[in-house]
Order: sequence, then C-alpha cells, then structure tokens
Amino acid sequence: MTRAEIVKEIKNNGIVAIIRTKYPDKLIKIAEAILEGGVKFIEITMTVPNALKMIEKVRGTVSKEIILGVGSVLDPETAQKAIDAGAQFVVSPIFKKEIIDKAHKNNVPAVPGTFTPTEMLNAHQYGADIIKVFPADILGMKFFKAVKAPMPDLNLMPTGGVNLDNAGDWINAGACAVGIGTALLDVKAIEQNNYKKLTENARRINDSIKSAVSNN
Repeated sequence: MTRAEIVKEIKNNGIVAIIRTKYPDKLIKIAEAILEGGVKFIEITMTVPNALKMIEKVRGTVSKEIILGVGSVLDPETAQKAIDAGAQFVVSPIFKKEIIDKAHKNNVPAVPGTFTPTEMLNAHQYGADIIKVFPADILGMKFFKAVKAPMPDLNLMPTGGVNLDNAGDWINAGACAVGIGTALLDVKAIEQNNYKKLTENARRINDSIKSAVSNN
C-alpha cells in the first residue's frame, strides 16, 4: 500500500491499537485476536522487548490484512530500522521534523505527537499525515472541537483518554481516528491468554466508531 492509501484506510477504519505489552511472545495471538474483532491497524511501540524483531515476525506471520506500524519513535534512525523491519507507518510521542522526513522518504505515513494548537498546525504544515494528540485525556473532547473550529483540515488522532465506549464521541468531536492501548488490550486478559476478550473488546470499540460515523 502507498502512503496515501494507508492514511485513507486509517481514517476509514478509525482505530489504531497501541501494543505496549511486556509479553512479546504473545504479539501474534494479540494481533490475530483484535483483527478478528475488526481492528486491523496495530502500532507496536519501541518499548516492547525486541520490538524490531517482533515487527518483522508479526508482519511475516499474521494475515496481510494487518497494517503494522511502529510507535514511541524518538529519532529518524529508529524510524528507518523499524521500516526496514516491516513497519508501514511511524508514530512518535513528539513532533520532530527529521522523523517525518525519514518516513516520507520511505513512502510511509508519519504520525507525530503534539499537544498545543501551534504544534498541531506546525506538524500539519510540515506534512504530517495524521497528527497524534497526546496525552489527549488532559485536553478532552471540548478542546478537540475548539481546535477543529478554526483549523478543520487537521487530521487529529487522540491517544490517552480513549476507551471502548467513547471512541465514537472522539470522532464526533473532530478526530479522524483514535489511538487506544490498555482499554482495548486488557492486560489481565493477555496474562491469562484470554484472547477472546480482546476480540470482544475490538468489536465493542468498532461498534462505537461505526455508530458515530452512521450518525454524521
């Protein structure tokens, strides 16, 4: 898929699952479980043990329906290593131009992290494909609506504060997609190998997104 196609699909699907597990050996089953529930965009953070190897393993093992990204990227060198391992989009908690440049050089979407309206606009003007707003729970949905009013072209994706039932509310507030971690990837369920729970969670957040889209 091209960079533009991946961005379009993220916005259509509306959900990016953020995996920060300390159990890298369970990543394949986690990915398969949430894919069954309709979530096909997965971000494996660099905080996962052996993250680069796991990106390569998941990319080569799980269904091609999965679109696999890398998260918690802090420098362009890490971005390149992750892309070489198979990452199809690059997410960062910060806005660093060099990371966007590296992603785009590889025809891969860049999703930098921002917090203020100025950072969001700067990232947008520099060419960020989607703008991660982090931590979004501190800012809230009213903030999203306020920012989108004068800057409607911003593709904002909240991370932090998103749960299985309010994802659709974030879309209604102006988000183009949501990033979600532990609320979807229940730590206890993973520890107990209860992958059915992850599938149920994925279906639940999908229902919330679809409800918002159908009402718009």
